[in-house]
Amino acid sequence: MLTEPRSGRLASWGNALLAGLVSPDDAALAIVGDDAVHRVAGLPGEAAPVGLTLALGRLRALGATGLRVALPAPGHPLGLSGPPEFNARALDAAEAVVCFGTAFGLVPEVSEAGPTGDVHVEVVWHALPVREAPPADVPSLGEAERELAEALRDATAVLARLDVAASGPVAEAAIDAYRARAEAGREVLAPGYPPRAARVLELAQRITLLIALAHDHGHGAAVTASEMAARTQALRPVERTARRAQVAAYNSMVEERERGVR
Repeated sequence: MLTEPRSGRLASWGNALLAGLVSPDDAALAIVGDDAVHRVAGLPGEAAPVGLTLALGRLRALGATGLRVALPAPGHPLGLSGPPEFNARALDAAEAVVCFGTAFGLVPEVSEAGPTGDVHVEVVWHALPVREAPPADVPSLGEAERELAEALRDATAVLARLDVAASGPVAEAAIDAYRARAEAGREVLAPGYPPRAARVLELAQRITLLIALAHDHGHGAAVTASEMAARTQALRPVERTARRAQVAAYNSMVEERERGVR
């Protein structure tokens, strides 16, 4: 189960590269992660899709000084600024990267091939025009951290009463895998991000994983229609808050630079 959006990896390591903190090869390797290959299509001057290293260099030449994440959902254009055509593509993908300094955004198209257990994932990022305007509904890091605490406090009692905590071998395996990655010292964010951003992102990713498991592995003790509705009602604002917190964390390096902190 992927708890880290691909747009987050691209923005995080792309920002570190644009800041001169990592090499192009290291950035590309981190962005690709467990996928087979990433390419970027639609860049000015490129007739065919190109590799990440060339694409990031081309975006820098076009004026990009930072990359922001968008994690939109139906009715919630989180991180987007238009135009409608780009917003629609980003909503279909449930994520996007928006360049700061040049009017381009990147939307991923993910394809899989191969038998079960040996699936190869390829990603093509489509470069599209965007509107240069403030992104929608993105909180500051401080706001995001407070919102996460409040949302968890408000939802915990309902979730516990309805017994919606994910359970079973599949859920336990997913949680164990997540903990193993954390204990192995995986980098939550690329170099250059403030420690608070890593803390906020780590908590938001854990919450996102638990919500996904709760949705994917039954209704727990929520057996009546009213209990299932209450369960959904309790999870919805927590999921929304976790997405806002992830965007705030991924975008914090650009926001700090824009404010002149760096």
